[in-house]
Amino acid sequence: MTDLNRRHLLGATGAGVAISAMGGAGNGALAQARRPAGPRKPVLMKLGTQEPTDVPNLIRFQRYGVKNVCGWYTIADPRRLHPTVDELKAVVDLCAKYGVQVDLTDSQIGRGEKSAVMMMGSGAERDREIEAFQNTIRNCAAAGVPSIKYYLSVLPIMRSGLVPGRGDTLYNKWNYAEAVADPSRVLALRLKDAAGTYAERAGLPSSYSADLMWERITYFLNQVVPVANEYKVKLAQHPHDPGLPKEGFLQIASVLANVDGLKRFISIQESPYHGLNFCQGTVCEMLEKPAEQINDVIRYFGSRKKIFNVHFRNIRGGMSNNVAENFPDDGDIDMAGAVEAYREVGYDGMLCPDHIPVHRTVGGREAVESAEDQSWAFNYGYIRALLQSAAKARA
Repeated sequence: MTDLNRRHLLGATGAGVAISAMGGAGNGALAQARRPAGPRKPVLMKLGTQEPTDVPNLIRFQRYGVKNVCGWYTIADPRRLHPTVDELKAVVDLCAKYGVQVDLTDSQIGRGEKSAVMMMGSGAERDREIEAFQNTIRNCAAAGVPSIKYYLSVLPIMRSGLVPGRGDTLYNKWNYAEAVADPSRVLALRLKDAAGTYAERAGLPSSYSADLMWERITYFLNQVVPVANEYKVKLAQHPHDPGLPKEGFLQIASVLANVDGLKRFISIQESPYHGLNFCQGTVCEMLEKPAEQINDVIRYFGSRKKIFNVHFRNIRGGMSNNVAENFPDDGDIDMAGAVEAYREVGYDGMLCPDHIPVHRTVGGREAVESAEDQSWAFNYGYIRALLQSAAKARA
């Protein structure tokens, strides 16, 4: 997940979810009907997480059976754009003490709300960011971190409000028409900054065409994928979130906010180390009928071995409708069917909870931290149960 306000947009994952909840008329019924004839491939996926990798959370991960993570490093010098080998090893070693493996880490390079130069500028500053990303690749290889998640974008992640969810929870919402009519309602994005201040600082126009975005994405990939090839570190680009029409938003093209754009992206460099952080919820937001289409999209990218990590979340709605980000058992997507699609293509990475609904109270009292821990626990348990059920149903 890219950095929205994590305390606002994230929040939930799994305590106990009965495996029986995945059968019958609910999640799993469609998957049963679609299963190919003959023995199925083994389940290679792992329950993962992108919560911060500090000691309290590592203890929680042990509690809920989470053994694979996106590791969070700390850069000691704020003037330096990349982590050192020692800073990465510190994360790897700390996680190892708790029986947890770092499968992935993150980078702020190219992210509109964090690092303005890569996608919004050019020249020496852009090349400085690319050099920092190249150093991140090299240092990840030295520290034993096999993959980097990143986000080349001008626009940050966008949401247009909150809607009531199950019980006392709140679901994040995206409505394109409402956001275009009144951009001020879009949450936590500083859209005037994205469309104006960044452009003024870089001496650029306040509009960003698709051609300009593709030029900058291609320039970046041409510089970093050869380094990834040399050091055997996978680069996992997150799709632009949310799904958008091809005209983008506020005169800013969002070329990785549709499936055709993602197909073009993976074709720019032919490499086993160039692929996607496949955010299932974001991709669903790109589709007219996500419940019917998502498994075919998984198969397209998965069969080409371009899925390096999965943000495993459910939604209601789609490209033409209000989108709400739901609990995994409370949306339009057959999540057990999605697991079958990942199994079918041999995906062997993490399934990570993402953009989880939040609630604000525990036992009738305001207790945001404990409430978010409960929500994460629910989702961990749900995904773990899906994987265990799929493994038992292999024959």
